[in-house]
Amino acid sequence: MLKLQYIGKQYNQKVILENINLEINTGEIVSLLGPSGSGKTTLLNIILGLTKMDQGKIIFNDTDLSNVPMKKRGFNIVFQDYALFPHLNAYENIVYGLRNKKGLVSEREIQEYIEFLELEPHLKKKIGELSGGQKQRVALARTLVTKPKILLLDEPLSALDGVIKESIKERIKSIAKEFKLTTIIVTHDPEEALTLSDKILIINNGSISQFGTPYEIMNQPSNDFVKEFILKQLQIKRQNIYNLFGEKYA
Repeated sequence: MLKLQYIGKQYNQKVILENINLEINTGEIVSLLGPSGSGKTTLLNIILGLTKMDQGKIIFNDTDLSNVPMKKRGFNIVFQDYALFPHLNAYENIVYGLRNKKGLVSEREIQEYIEFLELEPHLKKKIGELSGGQKQRVALARTLVTKPKILLLDEPLSALDGVIKESIKERIKSIAKEFKLTTIIVTHDPEEALTLSDKILIINNGSISQFGTPYEIMNQPSNDFVKEFILKQLQIKRQNIYNLFGEKYA
């Protein structure tokens, strides 16, 4: 379990995050959802260890990681732009993070991740030869082979469209279930959060507006901001809302 206790962050005396308290169970997919500038990316970076918090604690499986550096936390992230190396082929990108971690994972395990993400036909291709969905799967494989304790995803679907986006959503769900891997996703898109997550944390102006299941967010919005943001401001696709929650919200 991951626990965030009274997390706070300021930049130039401006409050970015204030009193963030949260518990995420092992294997859950949790989306951090909110408008631009709400603090969701800062919170993701604090969990990763990339950004230092000003106050609070991060507890993972009863161990205080608050002052543990990023490299020793055992978490890993897939960035929005994938951060793949264009001069390497897909396989070389997948195993790149293992170069200084001998024995962390066997060749058989690497192959299992490759097969799980259906990347076998693309291993010898350079990154420029891959589609957006293939690049995303390579980035996921590169992260999974390092055996992260928590998987962090920064806007993983923003560059994808249609069928490819739906395919990657199913992959992310499968990864969390297959490997019992706690997964935290930053997104600005309510539809993505509602259809992908076990729970959603809605952040507004650095504070938690609501934390709950997609059903709770839709049926029991905690305040007007949540209701407006989910149902109006970002204009969620009517069909997906209908499929999830019925005609009342479509």
